[in-house]
Amino acid sequence: MLKKLLILFIAIAPIAAVAQNVKLAYIDTQEIIMAMPELSGIEGQIATRQEQMQATMQALQTEYTNKMTDFEALPETTSEAIRQDRVREIVQIQERLQTFVQNSEQELAQLWQTLFEPVQRRVSDAIKAVADEGAYTFVFDMAPMQSQPIVYVSDSASNITQAVKTRLGIR
Repeated sequence: MLKKLLILFIAIAPIAAVAQNVKLAYIDTQEIIMAMPELSGIEGQIATRQEQMQATMQALQTEYTNKMTDFEALPETTSEAIRQDRVREIVQIQERLQTFVQNSEQELAQLWQTLFEPVQRRVSDAIKAVADEGAYTFVFDMAPMQSQPIVYVSDSASNITQAVKTRLGIR
């Protein structure tokens, strides 16, 4: 029994020695990103593109409504070939509208990613620089959007959010 305790102590001693050199910090990247001046420009570009897409979608919906009204107004004496042609036109407009909506969602997601990537890179580079300057071993992100938030932060942990904001030149 004593021998097992001695082996356990010998095994744990190096881990304890290394753990004393570990320096932890935490950050809230959501707070930093929300304070980035570039964010309003990105949001403006996205809003402008959404408005353009909305106008196009409205035009397609108007075209659909007009075709439906025309179809419903056809006299009963209209030939079956003409009726089928009008139905085909209506179906094509529905398909164009559905395709437009899907493509618009993909385009907006791609635009957001393209515009937001440099902001993420700047924040990431600033975090790395501050962590290197402070000799932090780990920096945990406390942003609420994180999939695995940390539930406990020691009083001795350092919050470097403000230092990163200062590095980025934001308040």
